[in-house]
Amino acid sequence: MQERTIHQHTFNRPVNLAQLGHVQHWDMAIIGGGATGLGIAVDAASRGYKTLLVEQADFAKGTSSRSTKLVHGGVRYLAQGDIKLVYGALKERGIIFKNAPHLAHAQSFIIPCYTWFAQLKFLIGLKIYDWMAGKYRIGKSSLLSKEQVMTLIQGVKSDRLKGGIEYYDGQFDDARLAINLAQTAAEFGATLLNYAKVTRLTKDNNGKTTGFVVVDQESNQAYTIEAKSIINATGVFVDDILTLEQANHQALVRPSQGVHVVVERSFLPGKSALMIPETSDGRVLFGVPWHDKLVLGTTDTPLNQHSLEPRALDSEVDFILNTAGQYLEKKPCRKDALSIFAGLRPLAAPKDGKESTKEISRDHKLIVSNSGLITITGGKWTTYRKMAEDTVNQAIKTAKLAYLPCKTVDIKVHGAISADREKGHWAVYGSDAAKIKSLITPESGLDEKLHPDYPYVKAEVVWAVRGEMARTVEDVLARRIRMLFLDAKAALEMAPAVAQIMAKELDKDDHWMQEQIIQFNTLANGYKV
Repeated sequence: MQERTIHQHTFNRPVNLAQLGHVQHWDMAIIGGGATGLGIAVDAASRGYKTLLVEQADFAKGTSSRSTKLVHGGVRYLAQGDIKLVYGALKERGIIFKNAPHLAHAQSFIIPCYTWFAQLKFLIGLKIYDWMAGKYRIGKSSLLSKEQVMTLIQGVKSDRLKGGIEYYDGQFDDARLAINLAQTAAEFGATLLNYAKVTRLTKDNNGKTTGFVVVDQESNQAYTIEAKSIINATGVFVDDILTLEQANHQALVRPSQGVHVVVERSFLPGKSALMIPETSDGRVLFGVPWHDKLVLGTTDTPLNQHSLEPRALDSEVDFILNTAGQYLEKKPCRKDALSIFAGLRPLAAPKDGKESTKEISRDHKLIVSNSGLITITGGKWTTYRKMAEDTVNQAIKTAKLAYLPCKTVDIKVHGAISADREKGHWAVYGSDAAKIKSLITPESGLDEKLHPDYPYVKAEVVWAVRGEMARTVEDVLARRIRMLFLDAKAALEMAPAVAQIMAKELDKDDHWMQEQIIQFNTLANGYKV
């Protein structure tokens, strides 16, 4: 059985790229470096299987960095009667809290109620939610008076307010958890690569999938990979891989877009989050404190196409701002938006012409093609670990591998620290915070801030390159430091300093630096109003 060896060089891109040429056969090769793929890599490698993961862009570039930042059972799914999904997700929420305490924490949510009936209805529902969590319960839902609501969520409209309900759910940093999962998988011996795109699946004479061709997006060099099991964990891109496998493939997934608008915390001061359970079109809207900002969202808009950089529709932004404005004393408007980001959920493609996506179950689905290719789709961040366990079990069965048991219920995620937690923005690094601070010496200048209004320092960029496989300015400012999602204008102002530090670390020239700044400017402008 493979033991966990905490070596930084195992999460080093040049070293891992060299592995592609040296390793003849893999037990499991995973396509996709989002929550699901990374979870599978941790599961497979920790069991002792020789594991490879390739991602066409950066880890968590897609949906996995664009969530509402909630680790939750899903109050909305309970209302839809999806008991199995909620029960499983509440258990998984508890496991994330235990294994990634530096990234996930309990969060108080308030539902303001404007009728007595609403207050009673939501209290009953949330008491069931508490009960379903069992030993994983993180807080007790309770009835609040009008005065208590206004104390806990200052800024909420008091007109006709009758009271409210307080309940507890989880909150986390999605992209940071993805990076830490990648590091965890590497510590168990997995080989992981970002910017490595699969262009072709390979089959034997019997039509069985035996591997794939992957192209390093930096050098354009192609590598042929052979593995006993190939796993397609590409989220909204699963159909692209399935089309490589069978040209006339019928779409499994239809993307549903979820948009978020980030504003200053002054719109909802206090520690509690706002939950609006019944919006004008039947959706749920959250106002969640996150990294000293307020995240408002989300939407559920069916789309006919997918992309790595989805863009919010004006109608979605207006819906979020107008709905939030109905509940907040201080109404947010477009000029208040610090960042607008969109993510795509991989929902089951409708078979009967249904347009609504909010009724489609978020439960995951495993598909085994005739060729032996395994596809995992659906699900949500909270259930990533269980999705991975189910997928690896299926891969063992399909590829007839020797069975090794799942260990991830008790595996601490890289950086996990519960005692002596760091304060402020350092908290998300967990045990790595001390290593980053150790890079700062009197002569290094790495303690200099990247922006006068924010606490991030140059040492964090160095660490992102050396320890977190950041390859571009976007990787740093979007997914290592979450600046693009918090304040797009400030992220634009940080880009030149980040490019300069990265150029030195990666041994790149001025041309690379300028290209990076131009590319990031183009990208970040799409996050501004």
